[in-house]
Amino acid sequence: MLIDHFNHSHAPFILDDKAVSELLPKLDVQSLMKELFIAIANQKAVQPNQTLTPFPGDKGDYITYLGALADEGVFGAKLSPYIVTETTPIITAWTNLMSMKTGQPLLWCDSGQLTVERTAGTTALAIDCLAPQQSQQLAMVGAGNVALAHLRHVLDLRNWKTIHVFAPELSDDLERQAIVSAMDPRIEISTSVMDATNQADVIMLCTSSAAPVIAKAHVKASALITSISTNAVNAHEIPPEMLNDIDVYCDYKETTPSSAGEMCLAVKLHDWDTNNIVGDLADLVSGKCDMPDYKRPVFFRSIGLGLEDVAIAYGIWQQALKGE
Repeated sequence: MLIDHFNHSHAPFILDDKAVSELLPKLDVQSLMKELFIAIANQKAVQPNQTLTPFPGDKGDYITYLGALADEGVFGAKLSPYIVTETTPIITAWTNLMSMKTGQPLLWCDSGQLTVERTAGTTALAIDCLAPQQSQQLAMVGAGNVALAHLRHVLDLRNWKTIHVFAPELSDDLERQAIVSAMDPRIEISTSVMDATNQADVIMLCTSSAAPVIAKAHVKASALITSISTNAVNAHEIPPEMLNDIDVYCDYKETTPSSAGEMCLAVKLHDWDTNNIVGDLADLVSGKCDMPDYKRPVFFRSIGLGLEDVAIAYGIWQQALKGE
């Protein structure tokens, strides 16, 4: 990708949540994520470990997610603070995008919606890479905003015949049921995890649970399971021991095994080896790893990368330039 030096001299944009929401529909998020992982495969992107900085006096902390993209000529960081108050903690996130050519800031933007979209776009990319073309039965566990973004990103990836959605809160929330059902006529609200997942070809786990939400008995032998989990310590959506009986993929094999709860626990408690990870998204988009034969379930784990935040912020910056 050619870098426009003039644009890199443009005064930085400052975009709040409303401004981001107006530009977001113009992005092809899945393509941005695919380009990113191709860049990782070609060593054109750098993904440092995230860092956590505590505030003095136990007043909270902030996590920094970092990344640099060579061809785009940008680097940046998402800063996500957790601020202790007398009542509810304040949690926000903003992304700073900077130029490798000028050393100047290009963009400051609210990261809330971007994080949701890049998370869903990454899962969609994994499903497009891993799910057999003949997949027809889709299931999703979860019905929050992140889950609905996932559903929106995968509706057209395969010729789904049925789409089952389960979340405990849906049984008492008729308004949320209506929102979910209105997304696609193929959607059915399930009354249990088993009802949603036991015949599914693809199962998306999109919850904030820190403990397993499905068991091996809930899935058929040829199912693809995706998981995002949450940021609680050792959070996981499948039982850790299950990793010994499935083919495992992840978003980034350099960092995911040390952060994903089920992987950490499987290593510690169930003699699982991180070398058993078949490949990550960079391997998948570049054809550098084996594809599953689906003789047993397949698992894709995403923890989210700073590079994903930088890549989607770059996309927003491009759209902001076009709108001038």
